[in-house]
Amino acid sequence: QVQLVESGGGLVQPGGALRLSCAASGTIFGIMDMGWYRQAPGKQRELVAGITSGGSTTYADSVKGRFTISRDNAKNTLSLQMNSLKPEDTAVYYCTTGLAIVGSWGQGTQVPVSS
Repeated sequence: QVQLVESGGGLVQPGGALRLSCAASGTIFGIMDMGWYRQAPGKQRELVAGITSGGSTTYADSVKGRFTISRDNAKNTLSLQMNSLKPEDTAVYYCTTGLAIVGSWGQGTQVPVSS
């Protein structure tokens, strides 16, 4: 059974930075496409960033140039570096296996961006 555990969320001021991590277990991490989704209050979940097993990355237009997704296959860890955060980035962020088709979800970590 796949388990995904996010960490690193928390209150941050506009313009600030935050790094989210996701520890994966119960799967062969290195062969999985992985993603970060988010759900803002009153909105649907959206794919923020994704990384394939081969290391190719994709980003939502709203975060391009500000967010960076990365993976460490030796440590079964997925990360999301978020810079220049905006109030509209406020959401619960989820780690996933799969991109367009999600296999497993983490429990989510909250990221409020507010002064």
